Amino acid sequence: MGEGRFIIERARPEEIQSLLNPRGVIRCFLRLALSKTKADSGSFILLNPSTGFLEIEASVGLRKGAGRTKLRADEGVTGWVATTGRLMRISDVRREWRYVAIDERIRSELAVPVEIGSTVIGVLNVDSHRVGHFTRMHEQELVQLAQKAARWLAMGWEIEGFRRQARQLGTLVEMAQTLVSHSGLDQLVDGVVRNAARLMGGARSFLFLLGEDKADLVLRAAFGAESDLPQEVAIPVDESVFSVVMKKGKPLAVLDLAEEPHVHCPELRARGAGLRSLLAVPLSFAERIGVLCVFMAERHRFSNSEIELLQTLADLSMVAIQKAQLIQQIMKIEEGLRQSERLSALGLLATEVAHEIRNPLTVIQMLFYTLAERFPAESGVQKDLAVIGTKLRQMNRIAEQVLTLGRSAQPLAESISVPQMLDEILLLVRHKLSAQGIQVEKRVSSPLPSLQGDRGQIEQALLNLILNAAEVMPQGGRLGLDASVVERDGMAYLALEVRDSGPGMTAEEMEGLFVPFLTRKAQGTGIGMAIVRKIMEDHRGKVEVDSVPGQGSRLSLLFPVSPL
Repeated sequence: MGEGRFIIERARPEEIQSLLNPRGVIRCFLRLALSKTKADSGSFILLNPSTGFLEIEASVGLRKGAGRTKLRADEGVTGWVATTGRLMRISDVRREWRYVAIDERIRSELAVPVEIGSTVIGVLNVDSHRVGHFTRMHEQELVQLAQKAARWLAMGWEIEGFRRQARQLGTLVEMAQTLVSHSGLDQLVDGVVRNAARLMGGARSFLFLLGEDKADLVLRAAFGAESDLPQEVAIPVDESVFSVVMKKGKPLAVLDLAEEPHVHCPELRARGAGLRSLLAVPLSFAERIGVLCVFMAERHRFSNSEIELLQTLADLSMVAIQKAQLIQQIMKIEEGLRQSERLSALGLLATEVAHEIRNPLTVIQMLFYTLAERFPAESGVQKDLAVIGTKLRQMNRIAEQVLTLGRSAQPLAESISVPQMLDEILLLVRHKLSAQGIQVEKRVSSPLPSLQGDRGQIEQALLNLILNAAEVMPQGGRLGLDASVVERDGMAYLALEVRDSGPGMTAEEMEGLFVPFLTRKAQGTGIGMAIVRKIMEDHRGKVEVDSVPGQGSRLSLLFPVSPL
């Protein structure tokens, strides 16, 4: 390092600083080479591992434009030196067939390899306008300078690597803070692809997540110059370049997409013309769930540090994505807890109300039976009295059930005549429907099996549907009440159907139909349909809803045709 020590001792502070970066080292040793050999021109050439070309990094004394020359690794004198690792001294370039002329003034040339370890990384080259200018002593001096230049370059690249790593680490910390601060999944994945392109210097970046069937990778976020991205892109895992990443869980680097015949990614290529190199890393937590990839506009060979860097970002992103998904789950759980609290409070309130109702209801029952004996035995009056008596007993039983809410009350199994039950229900609501100008259309298929279940609960469910239908037709309309046997999924059901000619429901309204406290009615708590569904579940049946905005609604109670 004698020459290197001399350089340090004679250099100014700014020159010492330049020796700590590769470009400064190249310029400094090229000047020394020209000074030691008394050459007219020279160049410092490095082998680009990404492109495979020899590129002039610095030149002195050459014709304008000569410094932009690029040679293949096996082309010219420079290529021969880089390939063989041996120096070449040419007394007259006009007699050397391997020489590639870049300046017509040059007559003699001396080129020596620049090696780090046992690897040739470039060539230090000096030229003269005189034939036979370079001597064996010039060879020795240039070889020594090339060796020292290699050591300084290695140190400069190492320092530059440390600086780059420091910048990248700072960037990663900043990104981690940004990613963790986002709680929304959409905002988060957009930040991931933006940061990935910024960190790697890429032209485009994409984030894919596995679909529900685990067969396709669905484009979740994209970043780049183009904005005409499709709303949905799904790439079959087994048919894409990402299959290796997903199946093996390892990064994949592609030097040149145009030279890889097995790379299948037409959906992205169509929107990424000119993209050359690709780096893709897996998104993994407990299992692999996606891919983060960066595309480069120029041919680029990814280093191990770059691969590790993108994988680190993917790991950070995966933690943030898991956090966002966990927050969404917590919000759902909290909503469920709030719902449970409301239902619990409602249960306590219902128990208290039932307790307060039962005592006066008992008195009303006793007075009713006393008064009922005084009415004449007319068929119409006695029929109404019988219905009232039945409903009073039903009300009493409901109050008892509410008071014993802690116990799981199973529906009573009894044989119910459907036509008779429908007649009695319509008798109860006839005045309300008539007052609103609602026409009733009843259809009962024949033969119709008897219904096995708890009559009080089934009547309660039907009555709820009828009253709901009446509420959506305040200015009159048509109400249908049908009973028939239908088939669903290969099973027979006895269907009790309530139809209305009201305004119908949207998909959102149908979705929240059975959720307590989501009613859009001016009055009520919205628990009526939740009770209907609970009654049907207790009878091993289900509720079927069919509605179109502006075309009315149809709600069907489906009971399996078999005893409880």
